[in-house]
Amino acid sequence: MNKERKRLAKAKRIVVKIGTSSITDENHRLDPEKIGRLVSNVMGLRARGKEVIIVSSGAIGAGVGRLNLSGRPKEISALQATAAVGQSMLMQVYSKYFGEYQQPVAQILLTAEDFNDLKRYRNFKNMLATLMSWGVVPIVNENDSVASEEIKLGDNDILSAYVAIGASADLLVILTDVDGLYMGYSKEGNHGRIIRTVNGSTNVERYVAKASRGFGGMLTKIKAARMATKKGIPVVIASSSEPRVLERILDGEEIGTLFLPERKR
Repeated sequence: MNKERKRLAKAKRIVVKIGTSSITDENHRLDPEKIGRLVSNVMGLRARGKEVIIVSSGAIGAGVGRLNLSGRPKEISALQATAAVGQSMLMQVYSKYFGEYQQPVAQILLTAEDFNDLKRYRNFKNMLATLMSWGVVPIVNENDSVASEEIKLGDNDILSAYVAIGASADLLVILTDVDGLYMGYSKEGNHGRIIRTVNGSTNVERYVAKASRGFGGMLTKIKAARMATKKGIPVVIASSSEPRVLERILDGEEIGTLFLPERKR
């Protein structure tokens, strides 16, 4: 266990970004088993006295399932409508599984304006602080039903960085469907070598841009990690399929890719 990983155990407030693939099946529908495992993992952190904020994708996937669509729509208006239907379904599933632990949750829907407008940003931070003091687990999502430009892969990665910064989080974990950032990755099956640690001077973007610009939305995840680390927040990109992934990250295990903070807080 290296010292950088060991420091993660001290994180008190943790933002966990959950990608669509981490909570849906191959038909883009919500997968209750996956959600149940993630909720159990989050409650493992809560049992350790940690504060957890979830940034969750999946509203469109939930809408696909509720409307019995054959797949994810392609038109923006259809995506917006599907997200509007699916968001309530997404929260119902989260509420069900967190309810098994008597854990209250709160839905927060945001757009870029909530971070660009100083008054709205201040209101957001105050509200979040209140929820934390009440022991609530906030579940944040992009307000996809009204924000057309935000309905695209990776935007919730950026949202998670904004939330981590606004919440003064101690750690941001981005869960996805790959084990971390790879050097020499390709869609043809050559996953190359995983990069375990990244500092501010490491140009890891070139590995993604050259081999597979869109795999797992990794470029956007790196951008989100850069945003958070510039504010002193470490970031881990890891696979949601790893058993007890969140608890093991805090235990200092070498899981995923750790982006080191660029300054002390």
